[in-house]
Amino acid sequence: MRTEEIRLRILFIILVGVICYSVADTLAFHNPWIPALAGGWIATIVVVAEQGLTQISIKGLIAGILGLGIGLIIANLIAWPIRGIAFLESFAPLIFLLINGIFATVGLTVFLKRKEEIADFLLRRGGKKISGEGKNKIVDTSVIIDGRIVDLCKTGFIEGTLVIPHFILEEVQQIADSSTSSKRTRGRRGLDMVNELQSQERIPVQIVDTDFPDIPEVDSKLLQLAKVMKAQIITNDFNLKKVAKIQEVEVLNINEIATALKPVLLPGESLRINVLKEGENPNQGVAYLEDGTMVVIEKGKQYIGKQAEVIVTSVLQTTTGKMIFTELREEISKAKKRKK
Repeated sequence: MRTEEIRLRILFIILVGVICYSVADTLAFHNPWIPALAGGWIATIVVVAEQGLTQISIKGLIAGILGLGIGLIIANLIAWPIRGIAFLESFAPLIFLLINGIFATVGLTVFLKRKEEIADFLLRRGGKKISGEGKNKIVDTSVIIDGRIVDLCKTGFIEGTLVIPHFILEEVQQIADSSTSSKRTRGRRGLDMVNELQSQERIPVQIVDTDFPDIPEVDSKLLQLAKVMKAQIITNDFNLKKVAKIQEVEVLNINEIATALKPVLLPGESLRINVLKEGENPNQGVAYLEDGTMVVIEKGKQYIGKQAEVIVTSVLQTTTGKMIFTELREEISKAKKRKK
């Protein structure tokens, strides 16, 4: 847990206690049972807050404080005239307490449910976001399990707030609890990546509880959340990107970023690589660069398990990445000698 989160949560508990005590003290009218009741109310709020606030985001805490404060202000504006009604004077403390409790609860609940809109409003000036605030980016299950998002955050290439929906965490948890060993391993890796994302301090991470119970598919929930938050989606799912494009939701694909950052090899450049296996065509060998790019070597079958020096002949861009076609340097040299 970050230091600023702890400080804000402590401040929230203290603020609730002070407000409740002030209200109780104002309404007591020398009746001893009122301060006792208020004391129990304050103690209950502190205990509940201490247990529950660890699961609430910073946006939720800010919205909660605003909702609680506004609810209490409205309650006192409404209840204050009661002091002047003679036949209600004896019941005034109880009425004040009841009205404050109702309006504080309603204000807190409403503001928490609209926390995303409230946070978006507070971060804007004249319809534009304050300088330095990047766009929210929602991550899906594939990106969390992939893990490269952690390194991207640490480098600072991602701006804004990284948003992890609770329904995505549930999906990762389900994969981690799978009876299949490979799925279980992937799910546990995903949970470790979430912990690492929360531990890094470069990019703020927010876990949101917003859900859409009437939408069964996780991908559809993601798209709907992105529309509501006006956010981008970070994914490795090629099909999700297609659907997002149709619905005019902006998507960042980490695989495309990785492909764009791969070193550019031009025809005529030489490489020294280890040939790993046989290719699809006769006598072909296959090798891989450090970034995973496949290299096809003509007549490279004889070098399987060995190192070979090759010359790039062409580069093919596919939907899954780049493929580099090469020939053995010695074969090219022999061909040149034959021409002479």
